[in-house]
Amino acid sequence: MYQQMIFVNLPVNDLDASKKFFTELGYTINPQFSDENAASVVISDTIVAMLLTKPFYQTFTKKEIADATKTSEVAICLSAESREKVDELVEKAAAAGGTANPDIQDQGFMYGRSFDDLDGHTWEIVWMNPEAIQG
Repeated sequence: MYQQMIFVNLPVNDLDASKKFFTELGYTINPQFSDENAASVVISDTIVAMLLTKPFYQTFTKKEIADATKTSEVAICLSAESREKVDELVEKAAAAGGTANPDIQDQGFMYGRSFDDLDGHTWEIVWMNPEAIQG
């Protein structure tokens, strides 16, 4: 069966710093699709974050690039396998220079936290109880 993929393209201020940030979270950079203008961050077999320098990103759009530190242009949500993994990833992000957002969403069957990366893009990390999903 065909596995549809998602490529999230994000403009970044400092490509090298952003690559370091995401590798410190445990993700890898695919060198085949990376160069001085872009880095391909492999999040899973079907999820890739493409970090693009702002000048290179601008070649794909005529719109103004949002300043993610001031405006919310997107909230990227990733699943986690447990509540502990949610906390672990958010804590790694904060240790790597990101900003852990203080709000915790705990609804019993669902637990989530978020962080902003070096450029202010918001990443939500959520665990949902598989039993609650099935029932």
